[in-house]
Amino acid sequence: MFVFSLLCYRSILGAVFILPFSLLLESGKWKELDKNALGWLFVNAFVGYSLPMALYYNGLHDTTASFGVIFSSLTPLFTFVLSILLGMENLHLKSKEGGAKVVGALVCFGGALLISLYNGKELHLWSPVIQCITKSSNGVVGGHHHLRGTLLLLGECIRYAFSYPVLVKVLKVYPWKHWSSMLTCVLGGFQTCAIGILMRRDKLAWQVGWNIQLLTIVYSAALGTSAKYWLNLYAVEKRGPVFQPMFNTLSVVFTMVLGALLLGESLTVGSLLGSAVVFSGLYMYLYGKAKELHVTMTSGSSNEKLQCLGMSLRKYSS
Repeated sequence: MFVFSLLCYRSILGAVFILPFSLLLESGKWKELDKNALGWLFVNAFVGYSLPMALYYNGLHDTTASFGVIFSSLTPLFTFVLSILLGMENLHLKSKEGGAKVVGALVCFGGALLISLYNGKELHLWSPVIQCITKSSNGVVGGHHHLRGTLLLLGECIRYAFSYPVLVKVLKVYPWKHWSSMLTCVLGGFQTCAIGILMRRDKLAWQVGWNIQLLTIVYSAALGTSAKYWLNLYAVEKRGPVFQPMFNTLSVVFTMVLGALLLGESLTVGSLLGSAVVFSGLYMYLYGKAKELHVTMTSGSSNEKLQCLGMSLRKYSS
């Protein structure tokens, strides 16, 4: 299927899915949309959807499902460094919670690399469910331009890392999550449609039948676009730009198992060891983040108590 027609359809359909929630839960909030907020939503749609998804789909075409999702584990590391440089994330290496966050991010990255670089003994625990559909004529799952696909996936990873700080800015200028998600989907659909028309104008590229193409569009629109945008905004609002990307490392584990179960990709000792490392690193990061939030809340309540005590003393002395 033509990549940009898929992106266009799933984005517009994703906006349709979110619109009822926007009208019901955030009624009238669209009136607060101004040029500044619209500009940031346009940037968010381009950086967080149109460009990275185009890179991802084309990179996935040249590699395999498991290899493609491994690069999602690089996103939290890039996002973590970028957030520190932009002042959105605090780095306290001397504290226990700060050290746990840094070590956890590095361990997650190391676990993903272990899955990617070390194979070990292959484990054939089951037969692939749709092996006959996904394998090519030479019996190999995936494409043949591995280097090109790797570069495209790396570009997608870097672009996604920039999208999370952009989400922080979007929440500041337009804090309504449902309308933000819906408008991002609309703008992303227009962007991918415009790019797609410039590349291909034949009807075959934009034609969709009652087959797996339509199922892919509906599924990705409902969960991969509309639900994902809203959940991303919610997580960034509550825990900052690094918290949500850290969970991308779990997709390596899930895709590895599903790739072996459905597509016949190899499940190896290295992939299992790497999965254990990924889980360990994620736990360490979440531990450090929870401790950091606890310290922040404790210090905030202590400051409030001191302010109240100071006011009481001044009132008593007067």
